[in-house]
Amino acid sequence: MTGSVPRLVVAAPSSGSGKTTVATGLMAAWARRGLSVSPHKVGPDYIDPGYHALATGRTGRNLDAYLCGPELVGPLFLHGARGCDIAVVEGVMGLYDGAAGEGELASTAQVAKLLRAPVVLVVDASAQSRSVAALVHGFASWDPEVRVGGVILNKVGSDRHEALLREALDSAGVPVLGVLRRVPQVDTPSRHLGLVPVAERRSQAVEAVAAMAAQVEAGCDLRALAELARGAGALPCAPWDAAEAVRTASVPPRAVPDPGAAAPPATAHPVRPRPGPTSGPVVAVAGGAAFTFSYAEHAELLTAAGAEVVPFDPLRDEWLPDGTRAVVIGGGFPEVYGEELSANEPLRKAVRDLADSGAPVAAECAGLLYLCRELDGRPMCGVLDATARMSDRLTLGYRDAVAVTDSALAVAGTRMRGHEFHRTVVEPGAGTAPAWGVRAPERRVEGFVQRGVHASYLHTHWAGAPGAARRFVERCRTS
Repeated sequence: MTGSVPRLVVAAPSSGSGKTTVATGLMAAWARRGLSVSPHKVGPDYIDPGYHALATGRTGRNLDAYLCGPELVGPLFLHGARGCDIAVVEGVMGLYDGAAGEGELASTAQVAKLLRAPVVLVVDASAQSRSVAALVHGFASWDPEVRVGGVILNKVGSDRHEALLREALDSAGVPVLGVLRRVPQVDTPSRHLGLVPVAERRSQAVEAVAAMAAQVEAGCDLRALAELARGAGALPCAPWDAAEAVRTASVPPRAVPDPGAAAPPATAHPVRPRPGPTSGPVVAVAGGAAFTFSYAEHAELLTAAGAEVVPFDPLRDEWLPDGTRAVVIGGGFPEVYGEELSANEPLRKAVRDLADSGAPVAAECAGLLYLCRELDGRPMCGVLDATARMSDRLTLGYRDAVAVTDSALAVAGTRMRGHEFHRTVVEPGAGTAPAWGVRAPERRVEGFVQRGVHASYLHTHWAGAPGAARRFVERCRTS
């Protein structure tokens, strides 16, 4: 089966060139014209897809050849783009930048080739004129399999500046499809891990997306860009399907419940009444402003594995959803909301009681911090005998990991790829039963496994390891 959706990739020579402004603005501009636009982001970024979703009204999805494997880029793209008129893929870093030491792996260029999609190169032209031709020529000719179909010039100072740039690019053979003038930066505030997520600044984010759309509408040839997108070739693959991924996943034998785990008492934690019967074990997934980092495919896989996925907000909810059998706590910014999270003592106790009962709990990065005894001196859930604090050091990069201890997600020896992105430190960095052995950049063990809890700094993408979701839900039924 093949799939074909008009699409293009928005890339740049380097970070800071204006990819997010152009990609998000283009999504919003086409959506304003009544098109159903499918938004995508190359790499493990969690924040940009939130702005993409705001621009299009559809879930922003990631395409990560490192975490999921190159073979899933096309199927995951088609899954996200079902029923859409056009798709926009925002690149990461520079066009040819990928996983360190891994060649083109996980680069925007690799994803563009896997999607058979034309590339629009966004160039910061603020400090150059004729040299822009050499720059564009170099990027367009570096890899013959990457088709650079057009250029959008950003931060152009004047009509004269634009004329010089266009004259130079005439010789490069790459058409200019847009010119954005040097204007005050769109208000998209940043902090220690990048842009502030949409969930934390909804009204300002709406204004920011509208401003991006206005810039693109004023400066870009939307008709020519759409025509370029229609020139993308058909993909020789079928859309990814969560149910099929779970059905065919290789899952080791079911983990034996911890005989030392106490059965949850009838009143272990307060619950929120919900009408109607449940369709399967309830998996409560943390959300809200403090926990915004998640991949949409995780909830889809859990549902396909037979769970009923119910969101909860640790900033607002004082109890877990009725019937909760397991909890998933992804990434985000608990350090920003430490005071509020600490003040919600009923929910902290509910999470601790559930974990103590042996129920499965999967926590990544922010979730790890939340399960610690304290964060920056403020009491957290106390599930783990560890403390967490903010740090000046940024830890960032892909990781090749191996499960060290049997857990609700994997058996020891399971290899999984992940990504770290944080400015915090947990002490100790690993429990007596670590979660992962990490091979690079240095060999170390990391994370915690105790009873049903699996807590780690590592962000993983379960589409690349659907057996984790299936095993997690099976553990719900046996714990």
